[in-house]
Amino acid sequence: MRKKIVAGNWKMNCTLPEGKKLASEVIHMVEDEVNNDADVILIPPFIHLTGIHSLIGSSNNIFLGAQNCHQHQSGAFTGEVSAEMLISAGATYVILGHSERREYFHETDELLADKVSFALDNNLTPIFCCGEKLEVREAGKHEDLVKTQVEKALFGLTKDQIKKVVIAYEPVWAIGTGKTATAEQAQEMHAFIRKQIADKYSQDVADSISILYGGSVKPENAKEIFSQPDVDGGLIGGASLKSRDFTNIVKAFD
Repeated sequence: MRKKIVAGNWKMNCTLPEGKKLASEVIHMVEDEVNNDADVILIPPFIHLTGIHSLIGSSNNIFLGAQNCHQHQSGAFTGEVSAEMLISAGATYVILGHSERREYFHETDELLADKVSFALDNNLTPIFCCGEKLEVREAGKHEDLVKTQVEKALFGLTKDQIKKVVIAYEPVWAIGTGKTATAEQAQEMHAFIRKQIADKYSQDVADSISILYGGSVKPENAKEIFSQPDVDGGLIGGASLKSRDFTNIVKAFD
């Protein structure tokens, strides 16, 4: 059985007091209300990691993630954070290749291949993001683009390594644009990504990898999206900043 995952990416939001309040609310709501075995991952800005780690405590299904890491262990890289630092702060997951990192910080698939390998070498689970913009989707080239992103960043990994990666498909055209992808469109792309992995490695490997959907998941559409056979959960943006909305998304697996 593939792991079901709901990850909340806070992006650049929440002061220290706000983050502590939000995390506390989510942790208590999830523990009190959720009746499924989905893993919940809180992914705040770096400044929150140690504080939220202490709030999570010994929870069995709530984990901590980071929004990025550098591809080197240490050194003169002002403003960067290494995988080893993230592990020491309590993180077990890290988002790599988010569409905003690609867009605003010009991260390439080649760079992401290095970051993914480095995260794995440090026992940090990558949540590798891939997905297309609107003009690519409208040109009918979305499968070609996503195939290239996955191949360049992940296909240098061994079979054992790639089984440790979580993939998140982000239709960039459906994030904060008012446009929404249908559950069928999500399923179509998730199945496509899984087939690429099966063709490269094996069907057994492909069937073991969790693929999350990252396109404006809300409490109102979570159950329909999560019910698709190749959708194993969500990478949640805006709704992760509201404890009730985020918890209700997690409860979509109940």
